[in-house]
Amino acid sequence: MNMTALQLDSVSISFGPLHAVADLSIQLRPGEVYALLGPNGAGKTTTLNMILGFLRPERGSIAVAGVDALTDPLGARARIGYLPETVMLHPTLSAIENLTYFALLAGRKIDVTTARRLLDEAGLQSSAHERHSGSFSKGMRQKVGVAIALAKQANLLLLDEPTSGLDASAANDLSNVIRTASSRGIAVLMATHDLFRVKDVAHRLGILRSGQLVEERDAATLDPVALEQLYLQRLAS
Repeated sequence: MNMTALQLDSVSISFGPLHAVADLSIQLRPGEVYALLGPNGAGKTTTLNMILGFLRPERGSIAVAGVDALTDPLGARARIGYLPETVMLHPTLSAIENLTYFALLAGRKIDVTTARRLLDEAGLQSSAHERHSGSFSKGMRQKVGVAIALAKQANLLLLDEPTSGLDASAANDLSNVIRTASSRGIAVLMATHDLFRVKDVAHRLGILRSGQLVEERDAATLDPVALEQLYLQRLAS
């Protein structure tokens, strides 16, 4: 396995006079969970969109599992599982049918037994496997999204504000899902402002302010109070 799941080197992009992301460098190893912290407008979602190839940086380089995301965006995207703030599934299809369909789009054919196993690993209760996904909560849709990432054998999982709108139980389930992905060797980059969840699951964290990485720390070195103080200090300085 390539020893770098994600490599961003001096990535920059502007929208008119606004420097949305400036000289951002981040490296993730397989299985590492990295939390990208910052308020709305800090550049978190823009960073994810550049990794996905939806936006092209003006400077810098991006590689996913050794694949150049600028020269081969489809190849890089094939190695990524992406959970936007709202995971979109076909509402008239069951969880199993959604999983097998999206896995097939990613070039992987899986049978029902494998689909059930992956949904179990992602934390979706077995009673929901054959239910139409139109009735699913946000947390349940996220679990199907993670199962899709497992099915396509993604090297990198991108999460955009994953705990927004989740109750405490669903947010706890999401933490378990992230740990499952990490234990499978999938690197996780989560863009969030949920400091509690960061401390719960992240190995490292970075703080973005106006598109610049102003702090990077090992999460284990900070208790929840110190993390909150650091976050507020770096946004105010």
